[in-house]
Amino acid sequence: MGKTVTTFLIDGDPKGTQYASISNKICQMWVIPRSNLSILNDRPELQTPAFYILLGEDENTKPKAYIGETENFCNRVKNHDSKKAFWQKALLFISIDAAMTKADVQYLEHRAIVEAKTSNTFVLNENKQTPNAPNLPEYRKDDMDGFFEDVKFLTSFIGCNIFDIAKPDEEHLFYIKSRGCDAKGFYNVNGFTVLKGSVIAISSAPSYPSKEKREKLLKEYTFANGDKLELESDKTFKNPSAASNFCMGRSSNGWTEWKDQDGQTLDSVYRKQLG
Repeated sequence: MGKTVTTFLIDGDPKGTQYASISNKICQMWVIPRSNLSILNDRPELQTPAFYILLGEDENTKPKAYIGETENFCNRVKNHDSKKAFWQKALLFISIDAAMTKADVQYLEHRAIVEAKTSNTFVLNENKQTPNAPNLPEYRKDDMDGFFEDVKFLTSFIGCNIFDIAKPDEEHLFYIKSRGCDAKGFYNVNGFTVLKGSVIAISSAPSYPSKEKREKLLKEYTFANGDKLELESDKTFKNPSAASNFCMGRSSNGWTEWKDQDGQTLDSVYRKQLG
């Protein structure tokens, strides 16, 4: 089923402050660069109960996020601006009809932290604990579950994969066995995802040019299981070759290295079918 998303660029800059909503839905997502926080002073509609995500990077190879809730983001973000160095932009989610309560946004915070930790695509080391879900009436919990589905859609719409969870049973799987690795994954619009449990080559080939970056990825995404390194969570790469390079520890052409259970290469399945 198709969806209509309306996006408004407040200052006409695609990298500036903007908001987006899905047609006939009450969830509205604001994208606010840290450099543009002064806009909050002129937006009384943002001084309501809200659920938010701060996005940025630190020394880790994974991006970093902080998930929170507030009764007034304009006041809350002042504290984050002075005490949290890592973030570059905020995603703020409000109800267009201004009907959310403190308990509503606490429930959204709970759902978001649980799903973001399950996805494991972002570092969440400042969300040390997962808060308990508040006791909402059954009808309101259903409303907020629907609201959160729209939150996930809108974050994905802007290219943020903080809630993405792979569903391998629904995908065409491909495999690599080389240099001690035994990996599997799938290709889709997000790139190539190597699946949890894949065995990754321990060493990098002497000629491999990205050894330092690979070592960081190994520390973040793998664990030792006997004499093997296993992927502890799914990891999505921008292209098949980046995925195969990581798995084997050498330069490679992922389009020909990844093969399905019938021996077909990724190239033959996804590119040569175009004729």
